[in-house]
Amino acid sequence: MGIDYTKRPSTPQQQPAVPQPGPPTAGPLNLSKISLTKAAPAVNLTKSGERQGLMRINLNWTSGAARKGFFGGGGSRAVDLDLGCLYELTDGSKGVIQALGNSFGARDRAPYISLDGDDRTGAAAGGENMYINLQYGDRFRRILIFAMIYEGAANWAAVDGVVTMFPTSGPQIEVRLDSPQTDARICAIAQVYTTGSGLAVHREDRYISGSQSDLDRAYGWGMQWTRGRK
Repeated sequence: MGIDYTKRPSTPQQQPAVPQPGPPTAGPLNLSKISLTKAAPAVNLTKSGERQGLMRINLNWTSGAARKGFFGGGGSRAVDLDLGCLYELTDGSKGVIQALGNSFGARDRAPYISLDGDDRTGAAAGGENMYINLQYGDRFRRILIFAMIYEGAANWAAVDGVVTMFPTSGPQIEVRLDSPQTDARICAIAQVYTTGSGLAVHREDRYISGSQSDLDRAYGWGMQWTRGRK
């Protein structure tokens, strides 16, 4: 299946406005886990001047449930669910981190985001992991974390996916991917963005029909795309 991937960012022009979810709510830091929900969609990641290390973002899903839901009892082909992100830095540079096109990024140099591999079946115990180096938090303008059903029927409820963020301080942050919507291959999971007091994360939970270029248009990233395969 050909899915779009980024070829090169367009020349930076006037930057699109970052979606304004409203002031992030301060999470109860004494808890071990926070679930971002429609009622409580945002939480602060860092405070102004605060330095952290690598924040791990884990995508995990149930391979068995995916097989049963997509292909019936006799199916043998597992769904391929991918983790990625669009990013924009404060210098205006933009791009994508994803397995498609081998755009795995880097942690110690721009864009300070990396993907550790590609779980093609959901069978890996650790799922897929992406790392955002919050040591360079002042260089991020916005990061849109997404998941994509690369192969298999678009049935998020059957995938039973969950994304968990592990900041270097504070509680884990969890977003579940369980929408009954069946015509969308991409889910915009959460957006990390700069506020006047540090970095915050906001739950998006927005399901988009199409490919990464459609996700780009929905959030005004303004990049150039071409078709590609893994």
